[in-house]
Amino acid sequence: MPGADLLSAAQAAVGAAQIAAGQAIDAAQQTAGYAFDAAVRLPPASAQLAAQLPDLVENLSIAVDRLNSTIDRLDRTLALADPVFATYDRLLPRLEALISLGEDVLGAVAKLPGVGLLGRITGRGGEEPAPEPEPDKRGRRRR
Repeated sequence: MPGADLLSAAQAAVGAAQIAAGQAIDAAQQTAGYAFDAAVRLPPASAQLAAQLPDLVENLSIAVDRLNSTIDRLDRTLALADPVFATYDRLLPRLEALISLGEDVLGAVAKLPGVGLLGRITGRGGEEPAPEPEPDKRGRRRR
């Protein structure tokens, strides 16, 4: 009989729900008892910290919201700056090559005969003489 099976299954479900509800009520009462015992034994400093906890959580929530908005702004800024970074990536190897070429040209020009004399005459010599070491307290020169 399908109707009887359905009725017995429904009654079993009701019984199981009643048992689960009873267990939940017992657990809630036991938890409330533990909470009351803990509250009675709670030192004043801990009670003060527990009282401040909701404000701390709210402040933390505000800080997280601010951090999220800052991250969003940074993400948008980086998205706008991405073409500039791509241009730098393309430009830097060319600039490095240009600097290397300039150093090679200066090295080649410095090897030409008479360039050192011309630099000394014009006062634009490439290398300045090393400064003379200062004498120490005993009159000897440091090396």
